[in-house]
Amino acid sequence: MRVKSILAGAAVATLVCLPALAQTVGDPAAGKKVFSKCMACHRIGPNAKNLVGPELNGIVGEEVAAVEGYPFSKDFAAWGQGKTWNTQLLTEWVRSPKDVVPKTKMVFAGIKKDEDITNLIAYLASFDEDGKEADPAARIAAADGK
Repeated sequence: MRVKSILAGAAVATLVCLPALAQTVGDPAAGKKVFSKCMACHRIGPNAKNLVGPELNGIVGEEVAAVEGYPFSKDFAAWGQGKTWNTQLLTEWVRSPKDVVPKTKMVFAGIKKDEDITNLIAYLASFDEDGKEADPAARIAAADGK
């Protein structure tokens, strides 16, 4: 009887927790719409190139300021030294770049809605380093050390 109670409790806990875990990864399709705000300076995907800002292929889980061929500012490079783009760092950055690195070259006011940021990160995570389609949940989990 006790084993059945434990198993039933575990099943209920799993059913309750799974939706919450699934919600930690946003909707890449919705994130693509949010990314339209970024396209004046950034590209992502198979043919992405550095523009005013660096191309963003594989950014989730990548070292900060590590895009080949892009001239990052000294302040941004110093801030990013030893850091990896994970969910927390990306969230802080896209919410308000100037609050994170006051002398950043990035002239973007930021994205304020948590849902938009979560969806944007899911979209960014849906591309690997070569701009090929990737599993956003797996890339986010790896970047966040889960």
